[in-house]
Amino acid sequence: MAVDTNKQSPWTTKRLLEWTADYLNKSRVDQPRLCAEILLAHVLHCKRIDLYVKFDHCPDAEQLAAYKELVRRCGKHEPVAYLTGKAHFYSLELMVEPGVLIPRPETEVLVTESLDFIRDQANRPTVDVLDLCTGTGCIAIAIAANAVEAEIIATENSRTALQIAQKNIETHELEGRVTLIESDLFAEIGKADKSVFDLIVSNPPYVSTQEYEKLEPVVRDYEPKGALLAGNDGLDYYRRIVAEAEPYLADDGLLMVEIAYNQAEQVMELFEKSGYLDDVSVVKDHLGHKRIVKARKK
Repeated sequence: MAVDTNKQSPWTTKRLLEWTADYLNKSRVDQPRLCAEILLAHVLHCKRIDLYVKFDHCPDAEQLAAYKELVRRCGKHEPVAYLTGKAHFYSLELMVEPGVLIPRPETEVLVTESLDFIRDQANRPTVDVLDLCTGTGCIAIAIAANAVEAEIIATENSRTALQIAQKNIETHELEGRVTLIESDLFAEIGKADKSVFDLIVSNPPYVSTQEYEKLEPVVRDYEPKGALLAGNDGLDYYRRIVAEAEPYLADDGLLMVEIAYNQAEQVMELFEKSGYLDDVSVVKDHLGHKRIVKARKK
């Protein structure tokens, strides 16, 4: 970003947003205006909505320099969430850093379906939930924040992600409701206080080797490969989850996973051939893509 502070026209909020949106658009950054607003609000320590009541405000030299650097990095497709250190998920603000997957809006469907299941368990004082591959902790935290009866164990094999998840749990004051375990899926569940769950949810890695090379630079070049890649066909984690989940899922319990838009048939087949899952179904996301596969234990 080449902001010339010697120009006669001052760099007001309005002018900065317009210039930045154009610059990011030319750099092929997705949603350039939104990115401009998020970055400027971050630098000015205000909400995005507040930018519209201070269109004539001129950031000081220090703020302008900080904004210029963020815009430069954004133009190289560095994720805005990493630049600001935060992402929004299910109306919650979460800390994010490089090394942990950025929460996506489509994953909110998994939370909504989980909450619907929990609310159907009206006869239970508590509902035990296991969240596999928790990342930032977004799913576990969103469930706990919206269902007081949920008690959640969340597993993750990345220590970087576990550190971020712990900070997010503490920020939202859910330490007594969400417990983290360093574990490769079910491997260390024996260390938890409970080992049978009414609900098992997961947004695991599901990108195939071929698809990984085609990902947008904002994802492929910055987000952790281990949180995305799942073998030649993208199904490695689903195979493991289905193969290992049975002893940890309560009778009539629900197993539910997020999938890529083109994986529904393959994942449903894995569920149907498990021998212990029934009532296999698919849930679409807000864009109409098949996003969730779920089934009950027989």
